[in-house]
Amino acid sequence: MADDREGRLIQVTGLKKYFPIKRGFLKRTVGHVKAVDGVDLYVDEGDTLGLVGESGCGKTTTGRCILRAIEPTDGEILFRDADAGWVNVRELDEEALMRVRQHMQIIFQDPYSSLNPRMTVLQLIGEPLAINHGLKGRALEDRVAELMTAVGLRSEHLRRYPHAFSGGQRQRIGVARALALNPQFVICDEPVSALDVSVQAQILNLLRELQGNLGLTYLFVAHDLSVVRHIADRVAVMYVGKLVEMAETETLFARPGHPYTEALMSAVPRPNPEVARGGKRRLVLKGEVADPANPPSGCYFHPRCQYAEAVCKEEPPVLREVLPGQWVSCHRAEELSLLGVETATAEV
Repeated sequence: MADDREGRLIQVTGLKKYFPIKRGFLKRTVGHVKAVDGVDLYVDEGDTLGLVGESGCGKTTTGRCILRAIEPTDGEILFRDADAGWVNVRELDEEALMRVRQHMQIIFQDPYSSLNPRMTVLQLIGEPLAINHGLKGRALEDRVAELMTAVGLRSEHLRRYPHAFSGGQRQRIGVARALALNPQFVICDEPVSALDVSVQAQILNLLRELQGNLGLTYLFVAHDLSVVRHIADRVAVMYVGKLVEMAETETLFARPGHPYTEALMSAVPRPNPEVARGGKRRLVLKGEVADPANPPSGCYFHPRCQYAEAVCKEEPPVLREVLPGQWVSCHRAEELSLLGVETATAEV
């Protein structure tokens, strides 16, 4: 992928995270689980990049590696920090990383387990402010009250504990905590997957509103393509630790370039009774997801791909730009004409 940093906030190149497999009495390493295997991606300032794929494909691990919440095995993670300019997050020492992390935050998936039940809302949201900015007393309470109001909560509930709030309200507390230090970049790790559908819409609209008001940049990790389509400017698709496609949202949904993306598109529900009666085209993939500890040769997707040829079994494809802004890792990307959501609906 071209190294053009103009307008970008994050640029990731060759990101890898391998987890060792240890066996025997001496716990010797006998192999590795390739959770993230050479991912290249970028996020433009003020945009939202949706990161999608099946469970276990490495989405969350990618996000946490970017933050260095877990240490990457290899790769370069460039971040344009508001104070220090371009920095390689992977090379920062502990002190420098702590400063940069004020500008890189995360919203966790589970609003129940991500909040300490023994801490009040004031303590949960105020802790990063106290540690990094030294706020205390009335100044701390005023800032936390301001954050609560910004995410749609009542400031008089500062001293309540998490159990007194609903799931959607707890996730709003998580959003407020992530925004406490005025970050530039926020990783949203499936922030609505544990919520009811009506509450999901509220949280998504809140995130979009905050992005517009505060100029935030998001990496939105999800497995629900309908949610991603609603919020993302661009979408990156992962399969078994690798990025297989990245494009603008509408381009990806209308004209996918990778067979795996086409299969994901065919599974997107369409709220149209005419389509339901006619029977939409659904691609059911054969076989099982490849084992990241023992992936197949060539393209990892070839055992399940209906378009696979001999070259797919022998040579790993390279992520390349097949159309302006559309990057695809498939040997046959230029010759295939795949169905997106709109085209699949039109053919029914």
